[in-house]
Amino acid sequence: MTDNKQIKQNKSLVFVIATIAATGGLLFGFDTGVISGAIPFFQSAFGIDNSWIEIITTAGLVGAVIGALFSGRIADIVGRKKVALAAAVIFIIGAIWSGAATGPVMLVLARLFLGVAIGVSSFAVPLYIAEISPTKSRGTMVSMFQLLITIGIMVSYLSDSAFAVPDGHPDFNSCWRPMFYVGVIPALIMFIGMIFLPETPRWLISKGYEDKCREVLQKVEDPSLVEEVIAKMKADIEADKANKVNWTEIFKKWLRVPLIIAVGIMFVQQFTGINTIIYYSPKIFLMSGFADAQAAVWASVSVGVVNVVFTILSLFMIDKLGRRKLYFIGVTGLVVALIAMGTCFALQSTLGDSIKWVTIALIWIYIAFFAISLGPLGWLIISEVYPLSVRGIGSSIGALSNWLFNGIVAFTFFKLVKGLTLPGSNIILNGEDLGNPAGAFFLYALVGILSLVWGYFYIPETKNVTLEKIEEHWRKGTQPKDIHK
Repeated sequence: MTDNKQIKQNKSLVFVIATIAATGGLLFGFDTGVISGAIPFFQSAFGIDNSWIEIITTAGLVGAVIGALFSGRIADIVGRKKVALAAAVIFIIGAIWSGAATGPVMLVLARLFLGVAIGVSSFAVPLYIAEISPTKSRGTMVSMFQLLITIGIMVSYLSDSAFAVPDGHPDFNSCWRPMFYVGVIPALIMFIGMIFLPETPRWLISKGYEDKCREVLQKVEDPSLVEEVIAKMKADIEADKANKVNWTEIFKKWLRVPLIIAVGIMFVQQFTGINTIIYYSPKIFLMSGFADAQAAVWASVSVGVVNVVFTILSLFMIDKLGRRKLYFIGVTGLVVALIAMGTCFALQSTLGDSIKWVTIALIWIYIAFFAISLGPLGWLIISEVYPLSVRGIGSSIGALSNWLFNGIVAFTFFKLVKGLTLPGSNIILNGEDLGNPAGAFFLYALVGILSLVWGYFYIPETKNVTLEKIEEHWRKGTQPKDIHK
């Protein structure tokens, strides 16, 4: 009876620990999405064009790459908890710096600094949760991070809409500042909460602190499994030392296919245009005919809600439908939605005022198909296709590819919009020639069509296939599409 009571208490404590740590995911999502609603207002305040908007948005992604590059090694040296605490401090300073920016250059530097925290948290927080959670609930606890990213994006849209004001309002050029300042609140919650959380058992035992490791495990693990878990950790650490390989191993011939899959799935995820919607949805809604920046920001809130709902749905679909089926359903839906959006903007003069309602409905469809497929599949597949000896290196390459492709898409969107605008279809708003996004959406749709062909040959069905069996298939030279046979 006492053991059952202890197990329940431990489960409750683990949930509290994982929730506080997963605030890093909420901050990741918040600081990724908050720029979206702030853009129309600080663009007016600073009198800058869309090229500056691309630079400011991309700065955060460059910072994320820097953070992701160095966080792994630092987390191994000083511990997961200290790295998560440092990320919270950077989030706090970055939010204040962004809100206080006096010009576009300062905002670029602030977003670059903030991006470091995004990159660090994208690595350190899931690692902390995975290592602090008991074996039986690890998958559920780690999935909270991904869910909180989408919730963070939704919260940023809601926060932006709360501070957004209509055109002509006295605060039009300054209402964007509190949008950034709000990020201090979850960052403080994360910082204060993390102070009271323990270091992870795996890191403690890797540094020789076995007694402290046992002490933490007694609070979070089933009491009857503590010694077994410690023995397993010791064995894993020794196996890691024995299996440690040079990073160049990833380029061996038999690992070429998983490398193509890891980089390719991230290319598809980003170059079908998801972050043009996440970062620039208010601008897209303004192009479609919404009355002003305030109305466009409110329209973006619905995008965040759809993203959260369908991300939750995806958790129940991945293991039921399988990876390949979900990939083809998702990408096909994206392509249809992108072609329809491109057609709407191309025929804007014919459709008139109704285009804004059609656009928002199509963006909902686009987000829904992304959230159930490419969103979770990208991260899941890169964690499955590599053998243990190079899984860390391979996953890092996949993650860095994601940030790189994300940055390219963010930096080129308005350039594509201008460059692919058909003569006579330009959208003029408040005297500014915005171009027409039809061509950009058609280009992303073309990437989606090519991705269906690529996916037929390269997306493996890893449902119910053990990681060891996947490695065996690569060594035999089995085609990805035949891996489940």
